Amino acid sequence: MAKEKTCYVCASCGYETLRWLGCCPECGEWNTFEERKNTQTVTSKTAEKAAKYQTAQKSEIVTLDQIEEKQEPRSTTGNEELDRVLGGGLVPGSAILIGGDPGIGKSTLLLQVAGALSERCCVLYASGEESTRQLKMRASRIKIRQDKLYVLAENDVESILTRCERLKPDVLVIDSIQTMVSQDSASAPGSVSQVRQSAGAIVRFAKETGTAVFIVGHVTKEGSLAGPRILEHMVDAVLYFEGDRQHEYRLLRAVKNRFGSVNELGVFEMRTEGMIPVPNPSESLLSQRARGASGSVVFCTLQGSRPILCDLQALASRSFYSVPKRTVGGMDSGRIALLLAVMEKRAGKKLFDQDVYINVAGGLALSDPAADLAVCIAVASSLAGFTLSGKLSVMGEVGLCGEVRPVAQAERRVAECVRLGFTEILLPKQNLKNIRPIDGVQMTGVDTLMQALAVVSN
Repeated sequence: MAKEKTCYVCASCGYETLRWLGCCPECGEWNTFEERKNTQTVTSKTAEKAAKYQTAQKSEIVTLDQIEEKQEPRSTTGNEELDRVLGGGLVPGSAILIGGDPGIGKSTLLLQVAGALSERCCVLYASGEESTRQLKMRASRIKIRQDKLYVLAENDVESILTRCERLKPDVLVIDSIQTMVSQDSASAPGSVSQVRQSAGAIVRFAKETGTAVFIVGHVTKEGSLAGPRILEHMVDAVLYFEGDRQHEYRLLRAVKNRFGSVNELGVFEMRTEGMIPVPNPSESLLSQRARGASGSVVFCTLQGSRPILCDLQALASRSFYSVPKRTVGGMDSGRIALLLAVMEKRAGKKLFDQDVYINVAGGLALSDPAADLAVCIAVASSLAGFTLSGKLSVMGEVGLCGEVRPVAQAERRVAECVRLGFTEILLPKQNLKNIRPIDGVQMTGVDTLMQALAVVSN
């Protein structure tokens, strides 16, 4: 009989040591070591866990031309916006991680997708957060087909995978990975070691059986996925739900995708009946735009390969404080401060005694540098009180010297503006050289911020 030994395990990262340490040398966290007793040594435990992740078949060294080229088959999920973000559909054997704030709609969307997929393949929805009765109530509310959708209220990973071996589902939904418990780890659910062990077992099952797996992940206060960073490296695609819960629109963005383009964007509308895809988000975002008001500019942003028109609003009002306010929604506040400084220095706009408020209507979050010129024109419009044309769209990056730099894929942006009826487009002159003239559309190219302000103020 092996002698019982004591080891200490970090609750944050799973680092193991034979003696207690105040600070973990692996993750740097303090007071996270827990005492564990086991009849095996730490080395043998580590070797046993590592053996479970080894592949059954050993590979041989080959050249690339000896490998058969095979296109991965895809199947539609029944949701066109999700298919767009995934790169065209669901690939068998893929592991997809979906993260987002609590209550933003992750479980609702996946239950809808599971209901649509169950009509043509076998789907199992395994929930560690809700009971089967709660899943039934949600399915009835969003009115999905229930006679072919299998559900399981369980958080034991080994038990779930054992039942999957008998059922042989084509699609498996795990909700959520932070509630799963693996017998290979003695930590509490949601700890780093539990998340790592559970995710490893689920991803390995997906690759061995060809089952497509959706994994729901919680996020931290900073907005990143809770658990070890290796969780994002294990899976094939990482999708993030964005958007303000006070708005009806939800944005699904791909930040990693081994089978398609990254940074693709899907737009959904949260309703009582579930997450409804928005096939034309530009028209929806501009439908409630204020007409004839100063400080409102239409800008075309590029989200992945998708151009989207949005309403960028600015408000400048006299400040009664020694330090004027700068309030920004949907954009980087540091970038806005830079643009306001450029307007003061290069364009002669006095903003030192003005409170400036910037907002992107609809809950969009813009990181596109092509929005710089639209921000400057919106602020100038609100400051001077002049109204911009309702058919005007603006795009361009502004430098520190007041120059207007070209934007990426200007042709696609212009085509989206024209499709929605905008006949006046203000853009960098360098982009204008590469765009063919369009009948009935007036495109004006500018080199500097001063030229752009002169064009819109006339």
